[in-house]
Amino acid sequence: MEDKNIDKKLMWKKTDSKLLLQTPVCDIFSLHEISPTGIEGDYISMKARDWIMTIPEKDGNFILVKQWRHSEQRLTIEFPGGVSNAGEAPEAAARRELEEETGFRVGKLTKLGTISPNPALFENHVHIFLAEDLIQTNQQHLDEDEVLNFFSMPIDEVIKKYGNEDFTHALMGCALAFYLRKRYLGEGL
Repeated sequence: MEDKNIDKKLMWKKTDSKLLLQTPVCDIFSLHEISPTGIEGDYISMKARDWIMTIPEKDGNFILVKQWRHSEQRLTIEFPGGVSNAGEAPEAAARRELEEETGFRVGKLTKLGTISPNPALFENHVHIFLAEDLIQTNQQHLDEDEVLNFFSMPIDEVIKKYGNEDFTHALMGCALAFYLRKRYLGEGL
């Protein structure tokens, strides 16, 4: 059993916050914080809208996207996803992103979990969904700066290939863990 009094001895206090940089992706802040033991310092925090990742499953396959990742300077294979719009519910964002990127509409959407992409740096969360009973519209609605292909791959093959040079997106690994928990343990949210 956890002891809340011990946890209080680990919690730092924010005494100041300064905006350092605004970007289209996130705002970067410097936080001045003090630990319960008196350690004092400045730390970086990035505020971004929540991200969405959807695991589309159809006929024993996952629907995946292949796209250019600027920081890696190469193509990666991932589950469809993106950034939620201001005020948009995660479920609505999951449906929208899947249809925009793949042209598939969701019949059944199940929330598998929510994670922090990197709590040391980011303040946002990633909402992960399983999309089933897909209806293909054959129409993508990509953002103006989005260039990607979508395709299907057998589920077992994706699981086996995760971690190789094409499947390096860490958040996809978290999504796969949620998927496996749901399929093999029958557990979800």
